[in-house]
Amino acid sequence: MTDKIPLLIDTDPGVDDALALLLAFDDDAHDIVGLTIAAGNVGLYHTIANALKLCEVVGRTDVPVFAGAASPLLHAAPDAAYVHGNDGFGDIGYAPASRGVEAEHAALAILRLSHVHAGRLVLVALGPLTNVALALKLDPTLPSRVARFVAMSGAVTGHGNITPSAEFNAYFDPEAAKIVFDAFPVFDLSDWEATVAHGLPHDAVLGWMQAGGEIGRFYEAISRKTREWSADRRGDDWHSADALAMAWVLEPQSAQEVIERPLDVVLDHGPARGATIVDWNRLLGRPDNARILMRYDAARFHARIRRVLGR
Repeated sequence: MTDKIPLLIDTDPGVDDALALLLAFDDDAHDIVGLTIAAGNVGLYHTIANALKLCEVVGRTDVPVFAGAASPLLHAAPDAAYVHGNDGFGDIGYAPASRGVEAEHAALAILRLSHVHAGRLVLVALGPLTNVALALKLDPTLPSRVARFVAMSGAVTGHGNITPSAEFNAYFDPEAAKIVFDAFPVFDLSDWEATVAHGLPHDAVLGWMQAGGEIGRFYEAISRKTREWSADRRGDDWHSADALAMAWVLEPQSAQEVIERPLDVVLDHGPARGATIVDWNRLLGRPDNARILMRYDAARFHARIRRVLGR
């Protein structure tokens, strides 16, 4: 038994997922016990390949990678290849990793690892919540074994990034999001609007990567297309939703404001599909289930990113 905190990461790499994973690999207080992979930013074939490649680049081929859901639970959804590149890693044509995924399905791995690390496991979901929802349908007692569950999902005042009201992860599989949010009595939510409030200056990030070594060069290459897309549309700051969520996972004491409220997900097929509805005034009498990140120490956040991109 190690003193490190066991960390299980459900993810769909993706450029912003990659930065979050780099932060996790760089943290001495946590032990990454597995990566469970879903489709989301791009298809499952690519998200698996990207996870394996990133492990190889950072020299962590000991971390098991488990393939999971190739599509949402019920309804097809668009991916984000227009932001991340067709392969999710900027279409740079990297050489594939030399190893493959584990034989165990991601949902089963989530359940098994929740038993192995019962009461200590930190589970963080950086992509659509399909794998976690599948695990919950197999075993609804999963939350009782998870010490902390953190999701990068939602837009708590309805300012979406994929539709006018919905954030990408929640919109990609809202049925899964509802299953998960209803199952956990309390969970931590790092949403798109917190992401926008904690931007990363383009010029500074580029400088950090240019001053780095192999990891910085690799990340500069895979993120170039995404950063250029962002610079054309979102101004001087680049936004990495998954990196902010991961910073909060690794260093929760640097959160400067967290608000607890009831939260639900819209499943209707219409303009509000995938929206995350927060009962700010507690009008419905439901218990608070979401601990929503509002403000995080920007200096601490930037310092973590600068350190990892400088490697």
